[in-house]
Amino acid sequence: MMTALEEYLRTSFHPDCDFIDGEAMERNVGTKKHSYAQGEIASWFNRRKELLKLQALLELRVEVGLGRIRIADVVVCDIPLPDEEVFASPFYLAVEVMSPDDTISAMQDRLDDYLEFGILNIWVIDPWKHRGWHITAEGWAGATSFMGTTDGRVSLPLAEVLLP
Repeated sequence: MMTALEEYLRTSFHPDCDFIDGEAMERNVGTKKHSYAQGEIASWFNRRKELLKLQALLELRVEVGLGRIRIADVVVCDIPLPDEEVFASPFYLAVEVMSPDDTISAMQDRLDDYLEFGILNIWVIDPWKHRGWHITAEGWAGATSFMGTTDGRVSLPLAEVLLP
């Protein structure tokens, strides 16, 4: 008999769902500004992959803990990519693009999973307000022009990845 997690991993959802404590949970996606930002962020990284030695992937399943799988909007990994279909080890950067229906509370639950998983660089980007936040265990640090990483390796201009 399959466990709920095994069944989830064998199921295709459109759009894909998180899996939290035995239950598939819908995510807020599908708007033009969200999709544009998500695609442009991944493209920005992938155009610089030789320079940064980083590769961006879209909507990847990440096993952040026992019985917990999150679908990150953009995952940025060191090259070469891990040899895992569902990532089960921390990677360089997780990017979440806000949707109009996202709540701070639900977003914080997602971010807490990433922090507990061991991801050191986490960004939340709001394509409607043209701003972003770098997330650490200490809280949210706002940015309106550039998104940076803790080690200074990346400085992404928000104007290059958001619709005007």
